[in-house]
Amino acid sequence: MGSGKNNSTAARKARIEEMRRAEQARERRNRVLTVAASAVVVVGLVVGGVVLVRSQDDSGSGKDLSSPSGDAKGSGNTGHFTTGKDGVKTWSGKLARTHVTTKVSYPMHPPVGGNHNPVWLNCNGDVYTEPVANENAVHSLEHGAVWVTYTGKAPKADVDALAAKVKKTPYSLMSPYENQDAPLLLSAWGHQVAVKSAKDPEVDKFFAAYVQGPQTPEPGASCTGGVMK
Repeated sequence: MGSGKNNSTAARKARIEEMRRAEQARERRNRVLTVAASAVVVVGLVVGGVVLVRSQDDSGSGKDLSSPSGDAKGSGNTGHFTTGKDGVKTWSGKLARTHVTTKVSYPMHPPVGGNHNPVWLNCNGDVYTEPVANENAVHSLEHGAVWVTYTGKAPKADVDALAAKVKKTPYSLMSPYENQDAPLLLSAWGHQVAVKSAKDPEVDKFFAAYVQGPQTPEPGASCTGGVMK
């Protein structure tokens, strides 16, 4: 009797283990199918977006109607900055969103919006050690990224600390930028703030408010698959 009971217990444990392995196998298959389906959807969206951009560029129908006409080589921006009590500057006016392939002359440095290149700059926690093109970076801001910029006057310790923060923050990027009014600046679409150091409380506040914040013209748009410099 004892032997039969032991055999029954062993068989039950074996069946349970077999069922567990089968469930794990099903979960793995489901994950693979989900990833594959997501990849198909993403590819479809990317292809559709490229076709749409090309058709808009060809026909002119993609131009922001709020921007001045005949301003393809300019920023298309009108307005000025207003500064809040927290030191954050907000662009008061219009920020154009036309795709252009030419150089753009922006009224602010770094720019916080305006006409920009059709291809965004990768902003998935990317840290660039050389200057990047304004026109690509502005497209990243349109996708909801925060752009950290610094001059040669910024202390290396602050640059390193901000780089570490960017690297662990999706929808952010960092690059040197000499033509700006302060050693350390944070920019988002329509917003900008100078910070005293990497430990300045405004750093965390700005990231929390503007990484994929309500100012984002295209929330959820990709920060990968663009240009890398």
